[in-house]
Amino acid sequence: MVSEMTILSIITYSGDARSSSMEAIVYAKNGDFDKAKSCIEEASKKLKLAHREQTNLIHAEAQGQKHDISLLLIHAQDHLMNAMVVKDLANEFIDMYMKMSNK
Repeated sequence: MVSEMTILSIITYSGDARSSSMEAIVYAKNGDFDKAKSCIEEASKKLKLAHREQTNLIHAEAQGQKHDISLLLIHAQDHLMNAMVVKDLANEFIDMYMKMSNK
């Protein structure tokens, strides 16, 4: 069985990553590209932590430890996937705003 602490860690790290990515977009929109990049770096760190938790679950299952699939675990996976997509889009927004500022 997956511990709630593991699940909540994935949700927390992913939520933090998503928030940092959204913050990066705001900084880029306002022309502060250094802060935007810093937020993306923070998002990457948080995603790495969330991904590590997810990887531990995958490894355990591959070694024969079956997990109950709970709504909370699905929610955590959804948060992680969403955070990853938002970070990718934030990078695109930063690039776009940088190009627009060079007009």
